Formats: sequence, C-alpha cells, structure tokens
Amino acid sequence: MKSTPRTRKLGETVREALAEVLREDVSDPRLDFVTVTSVQVSADLHFADVYVTTHGDETRYQALLDGMRSADGRIRSGLARRVKMRFTPELRYHLDSSVDEGMRIYEALKDVPPTLTDGE
Repeated sequence: MKSTPRTRKLGETVREALAEVLREDVSDPRLDFVTVTSVQVSADLHFADVYVTTHGDETRYQALLDGMRSADGRIRSGLARRVKMRFTPELRYHLDSSVDEGMRIYEALKDVPPTLTDGE
C-alpha cells in the first residue's frame, strides 16, 4: 500500500483506537496480551492492514488471528464509535513477526565471538 502523510496519520489514529477497543470492548481470551503494532490504511480508506503480535508460539499466534477474525464485527463497531470516518475500513489482520525476528537476531549475536580489536 502506498503511504501518504494522511494515511500514516489515520493509521496511527486507527492503531490507538483498535488498542482501546481490544482492551475495553472485546473479552475473548485468545486476545489477551495482544499488541497492535501498526496499521496501514489504503489510499482509498476502504481497507486497513492491522499488524498484531503477542507472546507465545505458532499455536498461540494462530489462536490470536482466529480470535481477531472472530471478533471482527465487534472490533469494527468499536472502531467506528471511536474514529469518525465516512465509512469504517475493512480490517485485514496480519502477524507482526518483527519482535520474534529481533529476538532471533539478538540470540544469534550473543554467540558471535568478540572481534580482535588490539590490532593483531
């Protein structure tokens, strides 16, 4: 999706509103400890790609996505109450694996031997 200043600002507003909706309006245990990391809104404002993460393994991630899709109607209605838009975008949920990637890289770098710095 092409990003413009308008869609970036709207994406941030939607991200904050979605975090509030998930915290206050949705009681699905699959969505406990979910973090909305970013939202990218399409240029025509009809779609929003929602990136989420949580702690756990692949099974937990799949349960998270299933829970998000299951609660989509409640999430969209909560979003519509919090963000004034002509229409509420269709939400598409994706896992944000950047945190896991960062941890994987961190762990790999811990095993790298220190480089020689004394000029030998």
